[in-house]
Amino acid sequence: MSDAERRVLVLQHIDCEPPAAYGLELSERGIPFDTARLDAGEPLPDWRGYSAIIAMGGPMGAYDDGTLPWLTAEKRVLAQAVHAGMPFWGVCLGAQLLAASLGARVFPGAAPEVGVLPVSLAPAAAADPVFRAAPATFGALQWHGDTYELPDGAVRLAGSELYEQQAFVFARAYGLQFHIEVDGALLARWGAVPAYAGSLAAVGGEDPLGGLLAQLEGSQERSIALARVLFGRWLELIAGFAPAAS
Repeated sequence: MSDAERRVLVLQHIDCEPPAAYGLELSERGIPFDTARLDAGEPLPDWRGYSAIIAMGGPMGAYDDGTLPWLTAEKRVLAQAVHAGMPFWGVCLGAQLLAASLGARVFPGAAPEVGVLPVSLAPAAAADPVFRAAPATFGALQWHGDTYELPDGAVRLAGSELYEQQAFVFARAYGLQFHIEVDGALLARWGAVPAYAGSLAAVGGEDPLGGLLAQLEGSQERSIALARVLFGRWLELIAGFAPAAS
């Protein structure tokens, strides 16, 4: 089956958190993908019809099943898919949902982590086929208040000063707490979402969104390039897609 016949499933949890640079990488490689807007009531497609799954972020918690029952179904599907060997790439909420689907606890952190902040690789990243391409420390956009315990059998790949868990791998599934796929235009949309605006106070200053946009402006070219390198390696080395055309 050619890459053009293999499809990727994108699980999206709010309109303003699309796959961004990851989606651009898919499009430029000619890899088709379908997006399911779970927060809008769209049904979960049968994961067995896809070659890989991407789960993006959102303002809800991975533990909000009481008010958002579709989270229970999503975690159940992720557990089935990941244990069956499905390649998975989860970002922020997507990483927390992966952790929860593997039986780990997801919970509020001590304080929101918001800003373009350093992420440092764990020693195990040097042996990982995806993350060994990342620099030892890099700046990444953070905008979250929840964290997770490392699931049993998973390998920790990165952490930050405030949050020990920033990236991990379990079998063919990767979870990234941080955002390296986002540009300034998308970040500005986040700032207009009431559910996100409350945590902006962690940035400080009279104009916290403006300050955050200024931080990202100075780093987004490097971070998006890194996003595409890491995601490209995952596509090729983990999900088995063909190398990008030179």
